[in-house]
Amino acid sequence: MTSVLAAVGNWFFSLLRYLGGLSYLFCDGLWWIGAGPLLGKGRIRREETFHQMTRISIRSFGIVSLVIFFVGMILAFQMAYVLKTLGVVGYVADIIGVAMVREMGPLLVGMVMTGYAGAAIAAEIGTMVVSEEVIALESSALNPIRFLVVPRVLAAMIMMPMVTMVAIYVGIFGGFVVAVWILDLDRIEYLRRTVEALTHTDLISGLIKAEIFGVLIACIACFEGLSVTGGAEGVGRATTNAVVRSIIAIIVSDLVFTAIFYYFL
Repeated sequence: MTSVLAAVGNWFFSLLRYLGGLSYLFCDGLWWIGAGPLLGKGRIRREETFHQMTRISIRSFGIVSLVIFFVGMILAFQMAYVLKTLGVVGYVADIIGVAMVREMGPLLVGMVMTGYAGAAIAAEIGTMVVSEEVIALESSALNPIRFLVVPRVLAAMIMMPMVTMVAIYVGIFGGFVVAVWILDLDRIEYLRRTVEALTHTDLISGLIKAEIFGVLIACIACFEGLSVTGGAEGVGRATTNAVVRSIIAIIVSDLVFTAIFYYFL
């Protein structure tokens, strides 16, 4: 019994240390984004930020669109199977529209970005730590947070909502393809029901989730990369941890914000 309590206690304090370090990195990054340039402490690296924005957005549009398109088709088939027995197949449009905007769009984009961008960020920064490039930055009086973390976090904050908007349209189109070409629903009626089912609150809640997911992915990936120890093996371990912990963080935060939106919006 004592060993079990000790293990639980060690896990709990390890979690607190991890969350504390992650929070410190996030707050330090926000300071360099906002207060740092205003106080003349250092400008934001615009070229690197644009490069990271390109990696998070343009280079990921293909895989994100492919995944969300097929998920929209799958969701249409699954909903039609249930709704057909009730004689209300037309509600497929309502369900897909609301599900994509509120939940599936932000969540699936977050999952894909975790494996696509989060793993790459963790491996990139981890390699820099192993090769002592981060120490070289500190020796040159360059803050690693401003130099490495800020461009990636800022790029995720800017581009995740935009990628999510594109994914929402693609997912709805996937459901549209199944509903019109396979379920023989009227295309005009499908579009009308989709528009009528959605509200501004749905869109706002989905984009807020996308913003939160983007910040979590970038911060966790940067934190894991900067925490690398043990050479190439440590880089691989950090990459795995970044993906797994980002997914857990996304699921937990999704539950929290879904509950908040349910009660307050």
